Amino acid sequence: MIRHALLAALLASPPAAAAELRFGGKLLLTNGIASIDGASGGGLTPWAVIAGNATRDGIGASAHLSQVVVPDFRLTSVGAAVDLFDRVELSYARHGFDTGATGAKLGLGRGFTFDQDVLGAKLRLAGDAVYDQHRLLPQIAVGVQHKRGRDGAVVRAVGAEDRTGTDVYVAATKILLRESLVLNGTLRLTEANQAGILGHGGPRGDRGVQAEASVGYLVSRRLVVGGEYRAKPSNLAFAREDDWIDLFAAYALGPNLTLAVAYVDLGSIATFDDQRGAFLSLQAAF
Repeated sequence: MIRHALLAALLASPPAAAAELRFGGKLLLTNGIASIDGASGGGLTPWAVIAGNATRDGIGASAHLSQVVVPDFRLTSVGAAVDLFDRVELSYARHGFDTGATGAKLGLGRGFTFDQDVLGAKLRLAGDAVYDQHRLLPQIAVGVQHKRGRDGAVVRAVGAEDRTGTDVYVAATKILLRESLVLNGTLRLTEANQAGILGHGGPRGDRGVQAEASVGYLVSRRLVVGGEYRAKPSNLAFAREDDWIDLFAAYALGPNLTLAVAYVDLGSIATFDDQRGAFLSLQAAF
């Protein structure tokens, strides 16, 4: 159904397709940054905004490199996204979850790395987060993320049902320029363990809806600060999974480059508690 909706949206964009394409045009920071899963939004959760700097009359793109470093693990996310007429977003992210010295304690070997590919698509259904200032309706989008891990034997050994899985989410985003506020709420249907890095499903849970939220304050046209919350399922029997939170700052170095930093609290991961540390992301958008 989502695939058919994406096709319909593309076919419904003749003004830009028939006329000369225009590149750029979005206000600074209003396209968000790449989340760790590759979709545009905040660092931990996707928003309803579309990646890239193009408006409805053009095609845009973005690329990101992000790292999350906590005491016992390091996550690297690298990827890119394409913006089609500020209506459709297609994204890809590659995860490398490095266990470092903790890998030996888990019986995996020192420096064992979980690898995962995330293919995403997002469709803006209604509203405009920026230009509908006179309306209460937020920008609303629906998205899908197909996650494919490369370590099936390991994730099944820890109790996951499968190395692959698909998340579906709906997000609502509103940017209140007069109040200098960015508000987002996301509902995600998922059974992913640690965002899919430890597989999907398990004996303690099944697919369910998880809530995510973000709030930001626009200090200036170049700087936004705020926080995020991402609820998580806890499916695996050998270890609990905690919700994620962060406190972030994103700064537009220019019209095409954004730097984001955050303090993150990922709770307990694979029996190792107090996984608090830093998030750092650099994004180029066109």
